[in-house]
Amino acid sequence: MELIRAVIIDDEARARSTLVALIKEFCPNVEIVAECASVPEGVLAINQKRPKLVFLDIEMPEYSGFELLSFFRDIDFQIVFVTAYNEYALKAFEVSATDYLLKPVDIDKLKVAVDKVSKRADNMDTQNRVDVLKDAFSAGQFNKIALPVSEGLLFVEVPEIVFLEAEGAYTTVWLKNGSRILVSKKLKFFEEILDGRPNFFRSHRSFIVNINYLKKYNKADSSLELDNGKTVYISRERKADFEEQLRMHRVTLGQ
Repeated sequence: MELIRAVIIDDEARARSTLVALIKEFCPNVEIVAECASVPEGVLAINQKRPKLVFLDIEMPEYSGFELLSFFRDIDFQIVFVTAYNEYALKAFEVSATDYLLKPVDIDKLKVAVDKVSKRADNMDTQNRVDVLKDAFSAGQFNKIALPVSEGLLFVEVPEIVFLEAEGAYTTVWLKNGSRILVSKKLKFFEEILDGRPNFFRSHRSFIVNINYLKKYNKADSSLELDNGKTVYISRERKADFEEQLRMHRVTLGQ
């Protein structure tokens, strides 16, 4: 079993001691090599101890957890954020594919997070993931989403998504440039992530459509023709909600 060297960075002493106790009892393959109360302390510890994993709080005095990476030219460690943030924050973690734990830390989720770190071959995309996460927090709305693909993660602009199509346990994401990406996430995941964005609508159990790319709405057969030439459908029970969504977009409906 590979030993994972880890650093904890959190300004709350109780939070640090609690996490240390949980790791010692339930994650025997993790060695805590430093406990730090601030980002500057953490940067020094990372440079000295060369950990594989950093447990990082977000809100701290002087520097936030997001600013940690700005102190490093090359990222040779993985990050698990440990936070007490709200529901929007959880969505931000999901769209950025960033590992996180909620306070108080759940033992099973801690084990899963550590297991993911141990199986991950490298620290690829760490900077991109944290950049997406940081933007989501600062802007109050995420503009990019990390899509898990066979090669790793593909970061796409949310407005570039034309529609999403269910493929069993997978989802095909159709983009404005004509490309399509098969993602190992169910359509329900994207429905939850895109909730609150009025231009995206779950028209059918198999489709989420970006209304901004709507070319034609055929009421007779409840079909939608999109700018990319593809056709998707509206289920009978979603038709009234869809037409209301169009009115919100100030689209005039004929008879």
